[in-house]
Amino acid sequence: MMLRIIAGSAKGRRLRTPEGMEVRPSTSRVREAVFNSLHSLGCVEGADVLDLFAGSGALGLEALSRGAASATFVECAPPALSALLSNIDATGFADRSRVVRGDAMAELPRLEPRYSVALCDPPYGFARWRELLALIPADVVMAESDREVSPGHDWVVLKSRRYAGTVVVIASRRRQRATPKENCL
Repeated sequence: MMLRIIAGSAKGRRLRTPEGMEVRPSTSRVREAVFNSLHSLGCVEGADVLDLFAGSGALGLEALSRGAASATFVECAPPALSALLSNIDATGFADRSRVVRGDAMAELPRLEPRYSVALCDPPYGFARWRELLALIPADVVMAESDREVSPGHDWVVLKSRRYAGTVVVIASRRRQRATPKENCL
């Protein structure tokens, strides 16, 4: 499958994808819809992005191309890591990228304390969404799956849409109610 960056400073740059069926990169149509939605929410420009199950890095690199301040990519599969590192170099985003080699669920507790947005595209069939979302240190999450994702009580679904065999859910972390004193600040 050939992928390209859709928009921004690296628009048109080709991305390498790992061989095999274990990695299923987000299609251009889905990435374009995701980033149009995130842009309309003000979630991309200047953002610190977390790309979990990064694969080729297409989601995080698209965010960087569209003005994100930084991206942390988490990936464990050696063929995907090789493609990811090559793609970071090819797009010129090495200075704003960090690659964490490991399983997303295991690495989440060790990551930075907060990100603006998390991009989650685990392998289809992934069934640990609630557990994953409870660990994510971000204010907004984009979840891509082959089925509906119910993020749980800590999240408010902002958008949920099906694109052929792909379901995209964008949710915002539910904020605790402010105390009267906090409302006055």
